[in-house]
Amino acid sequence: EEDYYQGFNYASWAGASFFVTTNEKETKYFNVDKNYIPKELIEVVALPTAMEAVSEKKIKELLNKTKTFTRDEFTKTLRACHNIIRNNDKLSPEAAFDEISKILFMKIKYEREQKGTKVFTKAQFVKDNENHEKNYRPILKGTPKDMPYMQWMFEQTKEEFREDRIFEEIETIKIRQNSFEQILEKLETYNLSDTQDDVKGIAFEQFLGTTFRGELGQFFTPRTIVDFMTHILDPMEGETICDPTCGSGGFLIKAFEYVREKIENDIKAAKDELRQAIEGEDYETKREQEQLSIKIEAMQSVLNEELNTQQENSRMYKLSHNCIYGTDANPRMARTSKMNMIMHGDGHGGVHHHDGLLNVNGIFEERFDVILTNPPFGARIDKEQKISEADKFSDEELITKYRQKYGAAYDEALKQVNNNIGKSLLKLFDVGAMSGLTEVLFMERCLRLLKKGGRMGMVLPEGVLNTSNLQKVREYIEGKAKLILICSIPQDVFIAAGATVKPSLVFFKRFTQEEEEEYAEVTQKARGQIRAIYNDEIVALKAELSSLNEKIADKQAKKTEIRMKIRDINKRLTVIENAIIEEAKPQIKEYFDYQIPIAKVEDAGITSTGAVSSHNQLKPLQEEYKAYRHNNQLWQENHSSISYTIKKDGRL
Repeated sequence: EEDYYQGFNYASWAGASFFVTTNEKETKYFNVDKNYIPKELIEVVALPTAMEAVSEKKIKELLNKTKTFTRDEFTKTLRACHNIIRNNDKLSPEAAFDEISKILFMKIKYEREQKGTKVFTKAQFVKDNENHEKNYRPILKGTPKDMPYMQWMFEQTKEEFREDRIFEEIETIKIRQNSFEQILEKLETYNLSDTQDDVKGIAFEQFLGTTFRGELGQFFTPRTIVDFMTHILDPMEGETICDPTCGSGGFLIKAFEYVREKIENDIKAAKDELRQAIEGEDYETKREQEQLSIKIEAMQSVLNEELNTQQENSRMYKLSHNCIYGTDANPRMARTSKMNMIMHGDGHGGVHHHDGLLNVNGIFEERFDVILTNPPFGARIDKEQKISEADKFSDEELITKYRQKYGAAYDEALKQVNNNIGKSLLKLFDVGAMSGLTEVLFMERCLRLLKKGGRMGMVLPEGVLNTSNLQKVREYIEGKAKLILICSIPQDVFIAAGATVKPSLVFFKRFTQEEEEEYAEVTQKARGQIRAIYNDEIVALKAELSSLNEKIADKQAKKTEIRMKIRDINKRLTVIENAIIEEAKPQIKEYFDYQIPIAKVEDAGITSTGAVSSHNQLKPLQEEYKAYRHNNQLWQENHSSISYTIKKDGRL
């Protein structure tokens, strides 16, 4: 930040009207008002190039077009594109959104190929369309001769994002060419290859919020809830993060941004430290001062590459490509989540259109450090719902790739589906025998996805915590994980999204290996103590059972009568075993005792209409909880700050 203010000072002293900053990765433009020192710098959209014939009026217009203004404008532009399709092509709001998604993906592909130097414009499209027969069609063999150029471009885009499985192979552009051109014209102000710009991400989210109100509202978790849950679990660099019911991607985006900020702060600290080390040397001659500048520039250039999501093996590349995973069973939402993540800076590659209860790509058992999710409430998985061939992942090329990436664990993960074709989905889960509720199944699914010691936060209906018919489910979870926080929030938080149940935010930490062993030990101890109470009866019943089994071998014995007695004794032994299990439960809780923080907030930062409220009680709660978990060492915090040193030759 101080570098930007230094730039402002230089510009003020020079009498300039603006200044430009770059770090070889992103370029920013700022307006300069020489009459006062700003409390915050005002970033503008762009400046005209030397090749453009631009009037003084146009320059003033650009200088006044701030990033905040652009965010609002981009939102309006997306809505205008939406209206073009609805008016010209008479598509439903959801279908119109699908077409905009296709164009946005096409635009992203084009502008990434140009490395940000050219924007996908209507003029460019018209020009290329005219030369399509001669220049483009021969490249793609097997293309129908009458395929329109815009469809040809979409085929290229599908291939570009093939691994992401965003579009069906048979998917086509469903709008007229004039609609396509009108939308390109609306969007040509914006370069979507600029992945560092938060303008697009926030604008896209605003657009989503207005487009999908109503029937698809359940796919959107309010931002205040997402922020709170992410801060509570505090994901760290190098940790793998998952949302198996990701909807529009809110949790994944926040987790990505949260860790990205940690990396950026770490890089900034490294720059400050290394710069101090360099400048601390005694430079007396001009030549040595020049060498100092060269060293600093080289050091900053190397560190900036750590923040580049496209630079293989950089810290941001690893975060973007190896740490963020999600699925959604709704194809529109899976596509939306990917687009949303691209708009916010990337990390979309781990998101899939897939049933979140089933394994896919890197989403399988004991893979994740952190899970954040808002699973679907109230729906039931029917006993007759089978795992089918359609659930099977059959892309051999990608299977080979994933096998190389994840090793033998991936082959084991595939068995979850491959070995259970035709079987009931409920049979995959222990709690399936207790309940078919989706939220219950996802509780177990998420616990299985976590590594031992991993942590998760879920939005759950309050009934999961207190209804008597889910008692066995709660006991099952208590035997696998520790509850580390329960936060009750107002019912009206999700009313704008169409939900009517009272929600709670529930946080778990899966048992570590040591905790699993401790829980098994205290369970055995408690049951042993209760078993001692029934021991005399058990011994007598087993002795009688042994005697009856001997009698049944006697040819003269009345076997029917003996078998009935054997059945009655076995029933009684089963009753006793169940009684031991039930009566031991209070003792287990006493032996395996730990504190469970419970909080209740009256204001979660959002009203029943979806508006932001001014008294968000979640923010002070997250700070209070941060101190609590530090003091109680709830989990190991591996803050992976990386040390950079300067070699004798000046390299890092």
